[in-house]
Amino acid sequence: MTAGLETKPAPITPQDPHDPLSAAVLAALDGVRDPELDEPVTTLGFVSSCAVTADGVAEIRLRLPTYFCAPNFAFLMVADAYDAASAVPGVRRAEVVLEDHFASTEINDGVAARAGFVQAFDGEAVAELGDLRRDFLRKAVWAGTDRVARPLAAAGYTEHQLAALSLGQTPDSRDLQRLRARRAELGLPDGDDDPLLLDPATGQAIGIEALPLHLRRARLTRVSLDANSGICRGMLHHRYGTVDERGDTE
Repeated sequence: MTAGLETKPAPITPQDPHDPLSAAVLAALDGVRDPELDEPVTTLGFVSSCAVTADGVAEIRLRLPTYFCAPNFAFLMVADAYDAASAVPGVRRAEVVLEDHFASTEINDGVAARAGFVQAFDGEAVAELGDLRRDFLRKAVWAGTDRVARPLAAAGYTEHQLAALSLGQTPDSRDLQRLRARRAELGLPDGDDDPLLLDPATGQAIGIEALPLHLRRARLTRVSLDANSGICRGMLHHRYGTVDERGDTE
């Protein structure tokens, strides 16, 4: 967290706290993550409002730390929020609006039309965002590896023990569950018999010779993600004057 931003005001709540459908939509948004930071948009403070009308329209407004946040990242978050809200039973239609962004018109219109990134940015974008999403998932696996392996090393596990450890043999934790989930999303082995340490690009287990470099890369990736997360929270606070409670992330 950026220095001076330790105060944690109450997290975003539905416009009508007594409406279970609005609460269900907000809970569904917990599964929508900033693709670069691998944290929920709700925890990051990117959801400025969430409500469901009497006729079942989920109305969601999103905000980002700067006016010039990357449009491809923003498009993914708006599209994922649309999908998450639309999947909630009882929601007839979702309307997701990105506010105060230089490409908000293209993003909002493209997501509403289910047009895809290339069509939304006709003449500017040359490819859809699947590869970008996979790149960030690989980074999430790297960072998750550090979250799980570093405490084990601190507890006395040797490099040989870490290299031989399977997911099923690894002490259970929220970080391990999160790592398994990211690996599953990426199509990497995530079963009990699969190795804890593997190459996110190939899915191959890491041998003892490559282990030190692998763990250093995992650590550097996690430090980078944590630093970027703090910067984003600081910029959001500077722009809007509020920071949502961080809490635990999935």
